[in-house]
Amino acid sequence: MGKLVRCISDDGTLVMMAADTTDMVNTAQELHTTSAVVSAALGRLLTAASLMGSMLKNKDDSLTLRLSADGPAGTVIAVSDCDGNTRGYAANSIVEIPLNAKGKLDVAGAVGKNGSLTVMKDLGLKEPYIGQIPLVSGEIAEDITSYYAISEQTPTVCALGVLVNPDLTIKAAGGFIIQLLPTAFDDTIDKVERCIEGIPSVTQMLTSGLTPEDICKKVLPEFNLEVLDSSNPEYKCNCSKERVVKALISLGKDDLQELAQDESTEVKCQFCNKAYTFTSEDILEILKKSTK
Repeated sequence: MGKLVRCISDDGTLVMMAADTTDMVNTAQELHTTSAVVSAALGRLLTAASLMGSMLKNKDDSLTLRLSADGPAGTVIAVSDCDGNTRGYAANSIVEIPLNAKGKLDVAGAVGKNGSLTVMKDLGLKEPYIGQIPLVSGEIAEDITSYYAISEQTPTVCALGVLVNPDLTIKAAGGFIIQLLPTAFDDTIDKVERCIEGIPSVTQMLTSGLTPEDICKKVLPEFNLEVLDSSNPEYKCNCSKERVVKALISLGKDDLQELAQDESTEVKCQFCNKAYTFTSEDILEILKKSTK
């Protein structure tokens, strides 16, 4: 079971979120049968979305991360709710490329380095908030850090990691985000920089048995942290036949008339691969509703 915790320092200078998303990323791998490097890329983005989504205030709020660059994985998308539950996919689920110079999965090579990161927050207002930045590295954690610095002017540290087994199952996945609050002291950044210098990777900490709470304490030993709340995020799709019908209606009259000529139409959810089948009669009924 996944776990996400949110903490605040007792002096009110920063917040930290940490999550174990191993089960979440494993579910994504099973649903999309992703290759190792795509699992790493999608897993990092899902983890980032989960951590960022946990900062949403209202039940119906949602956050979407979209990575669009020139790598063979194509566009990678992750969506989160306020509890950190996520869903996502990569346009191309199987990418086989050499390891990077450090002998690790080349996430930046799969995603691409020339492109953008788009953050969309649907907060129930008339228009969603949309922020977009050019990619810094394609490694995702650095790009999330850059987004907060440029779009929200919030000093942030982000670390993400996915460790893939030889059989393509996920051995460990998780991450953390540290953010300074407006009440931060002049030396808070110095303290954070001292703390994070030389820390183990997220996957090393998870495979050694550390919980998200343990990770928070290990990463920020110079701060006294209080747990604000915790949740058990998972991979969760909210697709339904009603949502698919709405999507079909949005196609317009001409496209629906064309679909009605086929004996049956199958629509598959990109997030969970669930298939919805509509007969020609079903499409004609949808067409009637759309023209009322």
